[in-house]
Amino acid sequence: MADVNTASAAFLATIPSPDQGVWHIGPVPIRAYALCIIAGIIVAIWLGERRWVNRGGTKGTVIDVAVFAVPFGLVGGRLYHVITDNQLYFGEGKNPLNALKIWDGGLGIWGAIALGAVGALIACRRRGIPLPAMADALAPGIVIAQAIGRLGNYFNQELYGAHTDLPWGLEIYQRYNPTNPDDFLNGVALGHVPLPDSPVHPTFLYELIWNLGVALLVIWADKKFRLGHGRVFALYVAGYTAGRFWIEMMRTDTANHILGLRVNVWTSILLFAAAIAYFVLAAKRGPREAPETLWSKDVPREDSGASSSSEPSDEEPHADVAAAPDTVRDSAADKATEDPKPDPEK
Repeated sequence: MADVNTASAAFLATIPSPDQGVWHIGPVPIRAYALCIIAGIIVAIWLGERRWVNRGGTKGTVIDVAVFAVPFGLVGGRLYHVITDNQLYFGEGKNPLNALKIWDGGLGIWGAIALGAVGALIACRRRGIPLPAMADALAPGIVIAQAIGRLGNYFNQELYGAHTDLPWGLEIYQRYNPTNPDDFLNGVALGHVPLPDSPVHPTFLYELIWNLGVALLVIWADKKFRLGHGRVFALYVAGYTAGRFWIEMMRTDTANHILGLRVNVWTSILLFAAAIAYFVLAAKRGPREAPETLWSKDVPREDSGASSSSEPSDEEPHADVAAAPDTVRDSAADKATEDPKPDPEK
């Protein structure tokens, strides 16, 4: 009886997986993975916009940049996934057209960042603003979006690690799809029949928590040291890849290897080194970009509304001090125009 109670307690301590990751409203599939990606993009744009305006940039610029960066990033993310896991789509018995089914999951963050940066560069040049400064404003939102996206992997029952007896182990179940027995992604778990390795390490959760920690680190460091010229973005890349390195080593899903290591492990190593080098070298460019360099060339300064705000920016804590000389001059001018008082000596 004691053994039964112990087993029950251990099971209750684990994390259950959702029964399904796809729901249908008539013929229209609603996919949790897609909803998580969309939610992450919205959060990234919202936070990036706040940070950009606080730095002195034009309101609405981040949305304009996202119009270019998001579609470029989605294409880049999918290309990276298809290239690095090409055996899933090409070869005997494979359907290459499945490479286009982005809704079934499979986005590589490295490709999304690389091609998304190309889209952002196009938008920044159209607006006449520096890309490194925009990247700094977006960095925390991007890594938070990645954390939200990992929830999609949870609903898809993917990207997990090896078997574990730890209390936070993830229970993974067999899913059934009556229309296509081989399509587990669109199936439903009936009866909660565990897969052989269940419970497993929830590596999606490890990365989710790590990403949120990186976001907090980046925001703190940016406020503390007033980083600029792309150094905030470099810190994000270094922090993310440091965590991705050890988390990737724990994953047991199929992946291509180079010299015994998963491709994404090598990518993490190389990008971590590049980010650290950039962070150090960019410090030689001097202080953070001046606010006037962040203003879109096609928007008049008076249209911002930033100057009419009664609240000083968190990013510019000394704005009130800078405005003091104008106040003094205005006061002096007012006094000079007043009627002179009679001289008591006369």
